[in-house]
Amino acid sequence: MEGLGTTVTQHILRSIGGDNPEAAQEIAGLVGNLLVATKVISTEVNRAGLLDILGLTGQVNVQGEEVQKLDDYANEIIVGHMKTSGQVCVMASEEVEEAIAVTPGYEGNYTLSIDPLDGSSNIDVNVNIGTIFSIHRKVSSGKAGNEADLLQLGRTQVCAGYVVYGSSTMLVYTAGKGVHGFTLDPSIGEFLLSHPDIKMPAKGKIYSINEGNALYWHDNTKRYVDYLKEKDPATKRPYSLRYIGSLVADFHRTLLKGGLFMYPMDYKDPNKPKGKLRLLYEAEPMAYLAEQAGGRASDGTQDIMDIQPTGLHQRVPLYIGSRDDVTLAEKFVKGEA
Repeated sequence: MEGLGTTVTQHILRSIGGDNPEAAQEIAGLVGNLLVATKVISTEVNRAGLLDILGLTGQVNVQGEEVQKLDDYANEIIVGHMKTSGQVCVMASEEVEEAIAVTPGYEGNYTLSIDPLDGSSNIDVNVNIGTIFSIHRKVSSGKAGNEADLLQLGRTQVCAGYVVYGSSTMLVYTAGKGVHGFTLDPSIGEFLLSHPDIKMPAKGKIYSINEGNALYWHDNTKRYVDYLKEKDPATKRPYSLRYIGSLVADFHRTLLKGGLFMYPMDYKDPNKPKGKLRLLYEAEPMAYLAEQAGGRASDGTQDIMDIQPTGLHQRVPLYIGSRDDVTLAEKFVKGEA
């Protein structure tokens, strides 16, 4: 029986160690090293207003987005720490265009894809932000990893999760044995089990979407959002709207309360419709968590976990949350409802 004193390492070893003790040790070590970096980030986030790390760097990242100073800082902390962890063979980051090699002699058996600081546009207004990660096992030969190791299906993830920096700092992770939450106890510097075996309700009462983009949605998406606003006690409508603008924060609420988060296809250029969120280090890890908690994640036509990545920064639409809500949204998007 696991209680409030259970650490992340203990939890990983107990939950997956019986199936593969060696892999459990490796994954526990990898996640443990990653959490060291997130503790440093958490400390800096909590005192960012007292330091010269708020605002923009003046640079633009590979996504075409202005880089926040804390974005840059978080990326440097995680990448710098994990390059010599001994568990990782190659990395991908939202802030770096190419695959990131590890220090020679420290190659491990796993890949790491990260969004170092999700929701960075909210940094200056003190809204919850977070770090998202996805871990796959290396598939190429040789010691060094390459881009092919990173471009794997979501279904081959061995571990994924996020750390949310809010009123408390919390880790939510899955290694294929359910979804579990750990809260950082700053007095001892450890993440301790606080939310065991999280289950997402099959149907919720909240939808989360940036309605400021409604002009650029497909008509089928508009119809679905209008449907959610209609009054119908039999289907517990209307739904309530909640939108923070930070994927980690919006998904965290959806995971615990149910409902769905949506970032649909953008038709601003009708000839080149596109998604917004990155497949490898945003959609895939969140989809793994959603499915392990009993929910679903779709791009509107298929499960996110079944999309074959073709590039490190590939973007996709995302509908994620309670299973029944995502399935109905998918029917609307396909024109079947």
